[in-house]
Amino acid sequence: MGKVFGIDYVVANVSKMHGGAQKVVYKIDCTNRFSCILYVWDLTMNFFQEEIANEAITDRSYGSDLFEMNNRYLREHGIQTPALYDLNKERSRYNFDYALVEYVNGHKAEVYFHHSDTTVQDRLFERVGHMLTGMHANERHSYGKPNQVGNHSGSCHLLQLENAKVQLSYASNHIESIKKNECRLLEKLHELESRIKPRSRYGFIHGELGPDHILVTDQLEPYLIDIEGAEFFDIEHEHSFLELRFGEFYRYLKNDNLDHNRMLFYRFHHHIALTSGGLKLLHRGFPDQLFAKGLADYHYRRTLQFIEG
Repeated sequence: MGKVFGIDYVVANVSKMHGGAQKVVYKIDCTNRFSCILYVWDLTMNFFQEEIANEAITDRSYGSDLFEMNNRYLREHGIQTPALYDLNKERSRYNFDYALVEYVNGHKAEVYFHHSDTTVQDRLFERVGHMLTGMHANERHSYGKPNQVGNHSGSCHLLQLENAKVQLSYASNHIESIKKNECRLLEKLHELESRIKPRSRYGFIHGELGPDHILVTDQLEPYLIDIEGAEFFDIEHEHSFLELRFGEFYRYLKNDNLDHNRMLFYRFHHHIALTSGGLKLLHRGFPDQLFAKGLADYHYRRTLQFIEG
């Protein structure tokens, strides 16, 4: 803290925050009442180490370099996300990267699902909808990270087709009803994919945007967090996830110009991936085991609904 901010910034307290499954998050409070966030990208504390080890370099969604790049891109394009104060990638003292980031004092957007004042809800979620519309309006002809211009000119949904197959295989090893119906589920996956027509415009998306990835200030200003996976992609991938995570509040975020076939395909993909993701958290000792079990149970049932009746 002294190196980055000066000798007046003396640490008074460090508290671990309830974080996700990929990086460790701490809040640092100083004696001069300044606070900031410490992000630590320590792979040994990541619940998806195996998947990261097997990822292609172009398909990564974990790492300080992606955070740095996407932080810069979002802020340059007027999308609010906490400022990056300092990023240390030297690994001379520690074998991981870490960053000091702006502390945004507020609550996650999910808290406002239960707010008693509907006018507050209206104001906030309309702002979130406006922010997303602006972010998705940043377009280009190839999908991928901001620094991968022209690298990908094919159909990005094929990446999710292959991912769904891998995640379905994992789920079938642990859920009997998935194993029993694996062939039918694969047939449905290919059927939905076959309806998708090529396109050549991709919008900039967050990649995993739930209400827990939006911080809201007391002035109802939304800030995006956990931005490592942001990239140019089909915006239907984002909207089908928003639909799942925001429930009735998705009405504030809707886009009337989405491709119906892509939405259906990505919905199916999300249910399969979240089934597998919940199982992996369950098997790998994620602290909130009740959450992990609930995630897997809910989404495997939603997955099976695609082949019922």
